[in-house]
Amino acid sequence: MTETTKVAEVKAEVVKKTPIKKVIKKAVKKSPQKTKSTGPTSNYPRHTVEKALRIPRAILEQNAGKECSQADSAKYCGVGYNGPFQLEISSSLKYGLLERPSPNQIKPTELAKQIIKPQSSEDELNGLRSAVLNAPTISDVYKHYRGENLPDRKFFENALVDTFKVPTEKLSEFIEIFTESLSSSKLIEKSGDKFRVLDISEGNNSSKLIDTGSELRKLSKSAPINSTDTCFVMMPFAAPLGDYYAKIYEPAIKKAGLNPIRADNDIFGTGKIVDQIWSGINSAKILIAELTGRNPNVYYELGLAHALKKPVVLISSNEEDVPFDLKHIRVIYYDKNDPFWGTKLIDKVAENILSAIAHPQETILF
Repeated sequence: MTETTKVAEVKAEVVKKTPIKKVIKKAVKKSPQKTKSTGPTSNYPRHTVEKALRIPRAILEQNAGKECSQADSAKYCGVGYNGPFQLEISSSLKYGLLERPSPNQIKPTELAKQIIKPQSSEDELNGLRSAVLNAPTISDVYKHYRGENLPDRKFFENALVDTFKVPTEKLSEFIEIFTESLSSSKLIEKSGDKFRVLDISEGNNSSKLIDTGSELRKLSKSAPINSTDTCFVMMPFAAPLGDYYAKIYEPAIKKAGLNPIRADNDIFGTGKIVDQIWSGINSAKILIAELTGRNPNVYYELGLAHALKKPVVLISSNEEDVPFDLKHIRVIYYDKNDPFWGTKLIDKVAENILSAIAHPQETILF
């Protein structure tokens, strides 16, 4: 027997006597570990608000709304207690439709009961709106675009990725969940070939759902502003639109922390008017354009802002007054028939000023 053969036999005998668990443990230990993904994760509910009502409804109908285990809730729904069902529980929690009294135990919230078993005609709708505004990311996107048309798909997707950190591979899913949930809660409506996000920040007790002061403070943290920064307002001078400067735009600009300027009040004097307008626009950090009425002077000044690549907050009471080549930019629409239109517009303009400073790519006219 050769020396090589003897060594082989000894090794075989050692392997034979070694317990199989130790062999497996040793092999696993030597296996290279998988690298964890460092990409963005989805924080939004992965189901529509209507779908997220299924579990609390089943608990209410089959367990009188009492606390139960997650596994039991799956039985009430007639499905298996698997990964997809646990993801559905997560969505219901994010909307505020379920709560966890203790680990692995869930029960419907008062909000879920308000929607599923309403006591008045307004309960269901107000409950659905509250649930949508509870939802991470969905609520942020709603507040960002309230009072506006949703932008074209490409621009909307860019904003979702850059501003709201929605993972690229989840864009189609998020947009479907977002639009269906807003539709169920009557927070969105069709406007021509676009979707208009409705502003419920004031009126009918819905002001409790949106803390506009909190939104403004949040935006202020991401928008660098100096005490000397100005906001140039491009608008007609004649009433009634001309009166909005003192009633709406001055308060909104000051609320955002900037100094308001309008040509007729602040920079007209000796010298060429065009030169002074150019100087006012050029030195402004941001601009506002009131497009209602298609005033030619406003469009001239808007052209100058375009040439200087300045961020502009566009505003109109009529969609027909917004030229087709500006409709891909964010536009605030206000409704004079809404008794709260002035207060809503002041808050929304202030927010959009700060948002445009923080994210100029959404408002610069390329």
